[in-house]
Amino acid sequence: MYSKYGKRTIDFVLSLAGIIILSPLLIVLMVLIKVTSPGPIFFKQKRVGIHKSYFNILKFRTMRIDTPKDMPTHLLENPDQYITSVGKFLRKTSLDELPQLFNIFKGEMAIVGPRPALWNQYDLIELRDAYGANDVLPGLTGWAQVNGRDELEIDVKAKLDGEYCKNLSFLFDVKCFLMTIFSVLKHDGVVEGGTGSIHNKDNN
Repeated sequence: MYSKYGKRTIDFVLSLAGIIILSPLLIVLMVLIKVTSPGPIFFKQKRVGIHKSYFNILKFRTMRIDTPKDMPTHLLENPDQYITSVGKFLRKTSLDELPQLFNIFKGEMAIVGPRPALWNQYDLIELRDAYGANDVLPGLTGWAQVNGRDELEIDVKAKLDGEYCKNLSFLFDVKCFLMTIFSVLKHDGVVEGGTGSIHNKDNN
């Protein structure tokens, strides 16, 4: 049985191992961010955690410090203008997400689960309620991320999050994790300023 304690133990061990093994890479990225753009190294943002509690997600900063706060990238007008030179590389390779290993280590996130919504993404939060997707730890990656990521409409993303919760198991987590690796290598589903692009491409 894949209990929440078993899942948490795996998350704790893997996040700790990831922090230790990747520490040289983390240090290099921290230096690059600091010397190429004014502002902090890390970006903290209020996100929705398990049972709709709140926590601060941690990422490497990829955008200028004058970027509008608490706004999803796809709602920004011309989001590329706010992304730093190093930030473009970090976002394309998903390396900006690595600091979330610390969120996982602390128990605020899991390796696999629904991606944590912004506190003001009320439509997504409400839809996730209907699928029970707010009652599990949010993840570094998830079923929706390997099935479209930024290209998904909000309702489709919530439905996929619900499918993950319904089919939650160790093997399903392994499947999501392996699919994430292939997606990152292929740069699938990353569309700056384009949530819903799968359905909107014909209109562009």
